Amino acid sequence: MRVEIWSDIACPWCYVGKARFEKALRDFPHRDDVEVVHRSFELDPGRAKDDIQPVITMLTRKYGMSEAQAEAGEDNLGAQAAAEGLDYRTRGRDHGSTFDMHRLLHFAKEQGRQEPLLDLLYRANFAEERSVFNDDERLVELAVAAGLDAEAVRAVLADPGAYADDVRADEREAAQLGASGVPFFVLDRKYGVSGAQPAEVFAQALTQAYGERSPLKIVDSGGADADACGPDGCAVPQR
Repeated sequence: MRVEIWSDIACPWCYVGKARFEKALRDFPHRDDVEVVHRSFELDPGRAKDDIQPVITMLTRKYGMSEAQAEAGEDNLGAQAAAEGLDYRTRGRDHGSTFDMHRLLHFAKEQGRQEPLLDLLYRANFAEERSVFNDDERLVELAVAAGLDAEAVRAVLADPGAYADDVRADEREAAQLGASGVPFFVLDRKYGVSGAQPAEVFAQALTQAYGERSPLKIVDSGGADADACGPDGCAVPQR
């Protein structure tokens, strides 16, 4: 069975949702039969590579939040991440274009190193002090740590067209499947799970998708709003 996950490195709910999905997958009795493929989705497509802002500033300008609201949202996201065992810096992070990171993830997929690179990118963006934006050498360091060749990575970054079509194809497919935000999980093209749902919802979807064949359905968590990032921002529950 194949699970495709559309996500963005700049999306905090993608970071949290990946951990929740992996928790469900660890307990799934057929986990060795599950292939996980990560797909590209940019929350801010077309953003210039050198257009970098602090996250708090971006939230206040793009979504009309007050600084206090933006900081409270980041604090809440930090608590949600901590509940999944994830480190999360609530202050001092940057926001920028993730297009080059997605291109590298497609290159890493060809080399069988997509998963470790994604994990390193998430951690670097959400938990570490040094920014991952507009810093090719930082991306090279992370890619090498994931097991990729430094010169090959530099060659990809130096060619703006390398794997660009793959990124755009993923984004078109997400739109065709009805994904308006991320994370968005598609299980064997039978079921869709939208947002960073609880591990129990992912477990239910894995069980259903493994045993059934049907058109793509959105798995409902019982009426609760899904936590996701989309054009209107990243929903942060007040709990």
